[in-house]
Amino acid sequence: MPRASAADAALTAESILRAATEAFAQSGYQGASVGQIAAAAGVTRGAVHHHFSDKLGLFEAVVRAGHERVAAAVVARADVESAEPRAALRAGCHAFVDAITDDAAARVLLVEGPAVLGWATWRALDASTSMKELREAIETITDVAQAEALTHLLSGAMNEGVLWLVETPADADARASVHRALDRLIDAL
Repeated sequence: MPRASAADAALTAESILRAATEAFAQSGYQGASVGQIAAAAGVTRGAVHHHFSDKLGLFEAVVRAGHERVAAAVVARADVESAEPRAALRAGCHAFVDAITDDAAARVLLVEGPAVLGWATWRALDASTSMKELREAIETITDVAQAEALTHLLSGAMNEGVLWLVETPADADARASVHRALDRLIDAL
C-alpha cells in the first residue's frame, strides 16, 4: 500500500487535532475517547496513535496549539499599537482575554491543561507563548528587574479574570468589567 505524502500526513494530523480540540473542549480529557476523536476526524485509532502516540500526547498537542492561537492573537493586536509600548501592552492583554474566551478550548487551556499535564508542563507551554510575549511587553514600560514578577502577577490576574468569565457566561457585564479592571492594572505598572 502506498504511503501518504507529507502533505497528506499533515492534513490528517490537522484533522485529528481539530477533532480532538472539539472533543476535549466539550467533554474534557476524561470524557473524550481516542475512538470518538478518530471517528470525528474520519480516521482510524491507529492514525491517531501514529501522529500523536497516545491520548496524553494528543491532549498536549491540543493545549500547545491553543496556546499558540492565543499568543498569535495577542501579537497581532499588540503589533497594531507597537509605536506606543503601554498601548501595545494594553492591546495585547485585552487580546489575550478575548482570544482565550472566544476559543472553544478555554476549558482545556486553563482548567484541564494544568490538571492533566501537570503544572510544570503547562507552565512551560505558557512560558513559550503568551508569557514570553507578556514579559517582552512589560520590559518596554518598566524596570527590567521587576519584569519577571510583574509578568507572573499580570498573567495570573488575566487567567483568573478569564476563568471568572468562563464560569459566568450569563453575566453580560462581566467581560467589560474584566477589561476595565485590566486597564487599571496596566495603568498602575
